[in-house]
Amino acid sequence: MSNRRAQKGRKELPVQGPKSLEPFFDPCAVAVIGVSNDPTKIGSIIFGNFLRPGFRGNVYPVNPKHKRVLGKKCYTSVKEIHGSVDLAVIAVPAQAVIQVVKDCVEKGVKGVIIISGGFKETGPEGAEREEELKEIVAESNIRIIGPNCLGVYNSTSMVDTFFLPEEKAGRPKIGSISFVSQSGAFALSTMDWMAYQGVGISKCISYGNGCDVNEVDLIRYLADDPATKVIVIYVEGITDGRKFMEESRKTIVKKPILIVKAGKTKKGSVAALSHTGTLAGSDKIYEAAFKQSGVIRAEGFQDLFDMAKTLSLQPPAPGNRILIVTNGGGAGVMIVDACEVCSLEVPELPSHVQRKLKEQFPPHFSTKNPIDLTGDAYDLGFGIALDEACLRYDGVDGVIICLLPQVPKLTIKVANIIADASFKSRKPIVACCMGGEFTANVSGEIEKRGVPIFPTPERAVDAMWALVKYGENLKKGNKR
Repeated sequence: MSNRRAQKGRKELPVQGPKSLEPFFDPCAVAVIGVSNDPTKIGSIIFGNFLRPGFRGNVYPVNPKHKRVLGKKCYTSVKEIHGSVDLAVIAVPAQAVIQVVKDCVEKGVKGVIIISGGFKETGPEGAEREEELKEIVAESNIRIIGPNCLGVYNSTSMVDTFFLPEEKAGRPKIGSISFVSQSGAFALSTMDWMAYQGVGISKCISYGNGCDVNEVDLIRYLADDPATKVIVIYVEGITDGRKFMEESRKTIVKKPILIVKAGKTKKGSVAALSHTGTLAGSDKIYEAAFKQSGVIRAEGFQDLFDMAKTLSLQPPAPGNRILIVTNGGGAGVMIVDACEVCSLEVPELPSHVQRKLKEQFPPHFSTKNPIDLTGDAYDLGFGIALDEACLRYDGVDGVIICLLPQVPKLTIKVANIIADASFKSRKPIVACCMGGEFTANVSGEIEKRGVPIFPTPERAVDAMWALVKYGENLKKGNKR
């Protein structure tokens, strides 16, 4: 008889075939293999994660050397656990992994996360061991994430196999960005950074060597995941380029895919081989593949998550015509320069729009594009500019606001005015807010209301470029 916990509102795993990835993200029963009473051991940290408030399933420690761990009965093998096990997390030496996986197959475990390293990334002996894992997968219904990975973090089900203590590596709040990473370190630093910046996450998956579940499987899963709005990927090499392109083309009509590709240079490619055992390949080939499949490529960490945050908060731009509203002339010029570099147009506003603005503005406000409210800017002035030149005018596709809140007449109320325009508009709005402590407070209030905000004009423009690019990709994808 199953000892799976029956809970009100607790959903059972959906029937999606023997190769479903759902057990990795919302399991009802988890076995952590490699647990001990030493709280600094990887298995013990992972086991402790599942004991924190939030995870609603059963969790079982497994280690033949212990009878109890953290007050829980410890099993000598996963096969001894009564009832079904959806997910097994393995943190034992590489030499013991094969037998543990075989035990999981015999038990009928649906998904296995292998945290352990010591496989193809270490050379021929490890590669041979990894090939044996692939054979096990091919002959069974089990799915494997890893080896050589951190595994899965799901902010809603609280599955957390990241073996870094929460006091050292923060866990982000619930959000709509899902992050797929070949690198565990990159996944870890990203999670910590997102938690610190207050950016929400849906899921984070570090899949390591990808002996079974790889980036294509995860894109396919996340494409239909209602909790994921934006898919972000870090890769060093792609296992099957054709399948990656096919799956990406299908997915981008549902949600955007952002990617950062490491190993672009010759030396970087060599480093990738020693890291996850992946041959990074020619960067020109990857660049062409990303363009053809509608994937948006970021150049680095900051770029990647500026774009991800923006795409999670704002709609895609229907075109590349950008309105700029500022109360700092120099900052407006910087935005124009950055727009030109990114092939974004900054069209002059037609005379009838400028006339309506002049009727409501002081004579010294500029009504062209950029609209410059000068040092006399006041809260409602931004509302008038957005209403006349964005909401009532179809000649622009997106708005970049550059706000210098230090001027005398601006107050925190400007955040509500900008947010209100964003709510009413079907066009995306991003903002730039430059300054110190007071500016940071205003920025926080604006972003709380759903408008992404950045500390420099260039970052705001790059974020808008991502919205324009995704709009273009959507049009192409829908024509296929």
